[in-house]
Amino acid sequence: MVTASPAMQAKADNFYALHQAPGTFIIPNPWDRGSARILAHMGFKALATTSMGYAFSIGQRDNSLTREQTLANAADIVGATDLPVNADLENGFGDAPEAAAETIRLSAATGICGGSIEDASGRADAPIYDIGLARERVAAAVAAARSLPYRFTLTARAENYLWGRPDLNDTIKRLQTFQEAGADVLYAPGLKTREEIVAVVSSVDRPVNVVMGLVGAQLSLEELSRIGVKRISVGSSLQRAALGAFLRAAGEMASQGTFTYAAEAASPKDVTPIFDGFRSGAR
Repeated sequence: MVTASPAMQAKADNFYALHQAPGTFIIPNPWDRGSARILAHMGFKALATTSMGYAFSIGQRDNSLTREQTLANAADIVGATDLPVNADLENGFGDAPEAAAETIRLSAATGICGGSIEDASGRADAPIYDIGLARERVAAAVAAARSLPYRFTLTARAENYLWGRPDLNDTIKRLQTFQEAGADVLYAPGLKTREEIVAVVSSVDRPVNVVMGLVGAQLSLEELSRIGVKRISVGSSLQRAALGAFLRAAGEMASQGTFTYAAEAASPKDVTPIFDGFRSGAR
C-alpha cells in the first residue's frame, strides 16, 4: 500500500498549484542526479525527467528503456533535490489500459508528483493508438492517479507530430478526448509553428505543456505566456546539448590532436560549490 508523508502531500499540492497559478513556468529536464542538482541551483520551480536524455546517457537508444529503468531514474532525480518532479512514463510500458494504470501506481513509490502517458505504441506499422484505446488508457491512468494518497498531476500526450503524422485536427481531437478522460495537463510534442500552438491552447481548457529545444517553433517564455501556454519543457535537448559539446571535443582530439575545447569547459570552481551545498544537506 502506497503512503504519503505530509511533506510529500504538500510538494504534490504545490506542483499541481503551479499549473493553476497565473503565468507560465519552465520545467527543465535533467537526465541524472547531477544535472537535477544544477537545475535546482538555478532556481527552477520543478523538474521533469527525459526518456531520450536518460537513454542516451546510459548508452541506449530512445524507446528502449524498461519500466524498471525509468522508475529508478525518476527516483534518483527525486532524491537529488526537494523540487517536485514530473516523470516521462512513455506509453505506460504496455498497450493495455491496465499497463498504464499499473505504471502510475508503481511510479508513486519513486516520489514523483506527476507523470505523462502518451498515445504512441512504439510500433512502426501502427505508431499511434486508435483514439478509443488511447482514451481508455488515459482514463485508466487518471483513475490510478486518483487512487494515490496525494495529488498526482497526470499529463496526457498526443504523439502524432513525433511519428510523422502532423495532423493538427486529429491532435486537437485527441487532446480534447484526453481532457474528457480527466487528464490534468495536455501535451502535443513537436508542434512546429506558433499558429499550431495557438490552435491547441485555444481548443482545450486544461493547462498545456509545450516543448522547446526541438526543431520547429522557437518561441520565448514571454511569447508562449502570451499565447496561454502554462508549462514549458525542453525534452532531451539539455542532455543533447551536453552530448553535442562532448562529441565536438572528442572529434577535435581524434581528428586534430588538439584540446582547445577545454576553453569552454565548465570550471570546477563554478560547479563544486553547487554539489558541496547538496552534499552538506542544503537544498
